Amino acid sequence: MTERRIRLILLDFDGTLADTRRANTLAYVATLREAGYPLTEAEYEACYFGMRCDEFLRERGITDPKEREHLRLRKIALYPTFFDTVRLNEPLWNFCRQFQRQGGRVWIVSTGSRANIDNAMRHLGIGGPDEDAPNGQVDGILSGADVVRSKPAPDCFLEAMRREGCTPSETLIFEDSDVGIEAARRSGAGYFRIGKEAGSISSQEKVFTTPSFSGATISSP
Repeated sequence: MTERRIRLILLDFDGTLADTRRANTLAYVATLREAGYPLTEAEYEACYFGMRCDEFLRERGITDPKEREHLRLRKIALYPTFFDTVRLNEPLWNFCRQFQRQGGRVWIVSTGSRANIDNAMRHLGIGGPDEDAPNGQVDGILSGADVVRSKPAPDCFLEAMRREGCTPSETLIFEDSDVGIEAARRSGAGYFRIGKEAGSISSQEKVFTTPSFSGATISSP
């Protein structure tokens, strides 16, 4: 059996590296209520969480592109006011920093807004490729605007691999959502699933545990 040497780790952001679920929910609820559109936290969580902003606003019946763009920008502006609810997956991030010290590369690969990612990372003390930060930095960031097809298409992961000059066999992906896991599987790389509830973990699987992230499952395509 040939041993796989991992050179690149690709991290989803929301729900994987950081627990941003409540902050995102509160920001969307505040944005729509401010504009006169009723929305509850429970409704957003149950029906819309994980959608891209434009898709979510279309689903809410907001048809004017200018209004959708205005609401998108307002949500970005309000998002940091709820950062007291954001928590870093410290065991995962510590693992990634150790990987970097051994010569590996770590990227954020998310279909979310780059502005939202940058703001949340700044709050967590994590820098981008050219930023010094107290809690370290990633080697690259790829957001939703960088690819045409979003997850479950594997394009975002494949593009990050291309930019780093790595193959799928040299790459490990961390994800939390069903669509993210499907994108990881299609990319051909190995992948971990980060979950809020620990499931049945076999001897070949690895677990990362924090107060908000209690399990992770590793799989190969």
